Amino acid sequence: MKLLRVGTAGRERPALLDADGILRDLSGLVADIDGELLADEAALDRIRSAADTGELLALDGAGLRIGPPLARIGKIVCIGLNYHDHARETGAEPPAEPVVFLKAPDTVVGPNDTVLVPRGSAKTDWEVELAVVIGRTARYLESAREGLAHVAGYAVAHDVSEREFQIERGGTWDKGKNCETFNPLGPWLVTADEVADPQDLSLRLWVNGELKQDGTTAEQIFPVGEVVRYVSRFMTLYPGDVINTGTPAGVALGRPEPKPFLRAGDVVELEIEGLGRQRQELKDA
Repeated sequence: MKLLRVGTAGRERPALLDADGILRDLSGLVADIDGELLADEAALDRIRSAADTGELLALDGAGLRIGPPLARIGKIVCIGLNYHDHARETGAEPPAEPVVFLKAPDTVVGPNDTVLVPRGSAKTDWEVELAVVIGRTARYLESAREGLAHVAGYAVAHDVSEREFQIERGGTWDKGKNCETFNPLGPWLVTADEVADPQDLSLRLWVNGELKQDGTTAEQIFPVGEVVRYVSRFMTLYPGDVINTGTPAGVALGRPEPKPFLRAGDVVELEIEGLGRQRQELKDA
C-alpha cells in the first residue's frame, strides 16, 4: 500500500493512493498514519480490504498539499557514510561500523514544502536517502533478517545538511543536520510488502534540472536489515521511528571547488524507484 497524509500543515488527514493512482480517503477508517497504526496488523488489513473492495471515497487531489506520510514520529536515526561511492567521493574510509546520529522529528516537512537555507549558511547541501519506517518494537535484534522483519515500510527522505555547521563548527554533526525543514519526507509510506528488495532501488536527485545524484541502494555499506539490527543494540526502536539510511555519491561536498552548495531560489527534485518523488524550492530562513 501507498499511505500518505494530505491537507494543510498540522491538519493532515490519512489517505491511500490506490493501484490506479486514485487518491482515497482513509479518515473514516483510521485516525492517522502513525506508529500505532503500523503496529496494528488488523487495522492495516482493514485498509487493504477496503481498498480491494473499492469502498474508500475518492479525493480530489488538485491543489491538495501532501504532508509527511507519518505523524508523531518518535525519533529519526541517521546513518552517515553508508554508501561506498559516497565515502570515495568525500575521501573517507568506509566505516567499520555504522556511523549513527540523530535528527529531530520537528525537522520533518512535506515532500514539496519549502526548504529554508539557515541564516549564515554558505554550505547547505542535498542528500537523497531511503527512509526506513519501523513497525515493530526492536530491541537487541540478532540478525539482519530480524531487522527486515521489523520494517513497516519505506519512504523518500531528503537529509538536507549544512556542511560548515556539521564539520567546521566543532562538536558532533547535529548542528548541521537539525535546522528547520531539513528533512522533507514522502510523498508516500510504501508498505514493506511492496518493496521486493530494499537493496535494489535507484535513487536520483536534481538541482535546477541538473542530475546530481544517480545511485542505487546496492552500494550501501550496511544494508537495511543490518542497519536495523545494529541500531537496536544501542537504542530501542519503536513503531513510527524512522531511520535515514545514508546517501549515494553526488553531494555538493564531494565536488570540486567551487562547490555548488544550495542557495535561495534553487529547486531540488529527488526520487526513489517505486517510492515517489519530491520537489522543494529553497528560500532564506
